[in-house]
Amino acid sequence: MGSLTPFKKGFFMSAFYSWRVSIPLLLVAFHLLIIIASNYLVQLPLSLFGWHTTWGAFSFPFIFLATDLTARILGKHKARLVIARVMLPALLVSYIVSVIFQEGSWRGWSSLEDWHSFVFRISLASFCAYVLGQLLDIQVFDRLRRLPQWWIAPAVSGIFGNALDTAAFFSIAFYRSENTFMAENWVEIATVDYVIKLLISFIFFLPLYGMLLNAIARRLVAAQHKP
Repeated sequence: MGSLTPFKKGFFMSAFYSWRVSIPLLLVAFHLLIIIASNYLVQLPLSLFGWHTTWGAFSFPFIFLATDLTARILGKHKARLVIARVMLPALLVSYIVSVIFQEGSWRGWSSLEDWHSFVFRISLASFCAYVLGQLLDIQVFDRLRRLPQWWIAPAVSGIFGNALDTAAFFSIAFYRSENTFMAENWVEIATVDYVIKLLISFIFFLPLYGMLLNAIARRLVAAQHKP
């Protein structure tokens, strides 16, 4: 195969650069989508083997999967940039979704005309938990990402990131809350929520992380060396 002409070389380098630049933007949209889903699902209680939890425990671990892939491929600074871009939109989106779907039921757009202090507290809790959990996840992941065993970094960072995220959200949102049920059961719900997140992460997301990492790495290499 002959050497690349300047045109071909420039074309492939431009395509490779554009693909790398688009990843953070896609991740911002993905994070917001998961936050929207989680803020709705967290309002839906679930009894699992007699323990209280919510459906939100099954959706939020997706964010840690996306963040760890970003930190692995693009570095912790790019991963932090994704979090910075999501922070304020996440607070706004969390409030809007929690108001119009309060207690899991559609309340209509007119419900936004009134101020909902309880809902704002949940939105603020979601905001704080997201930022704290993700930044800790990135920091721990970055410390471990160079280990030869690829699975150690996402596993350990997920343990710490999910712990901080869960503790921050439920304590800020429901400690001495006006919602009697949540005020009385938030510690139990948070504990079960955390255990479910870890089980989902280890059973499903860790293998998926490995598969996606290999697929993305192959695509990056192919984009760099494609004639």
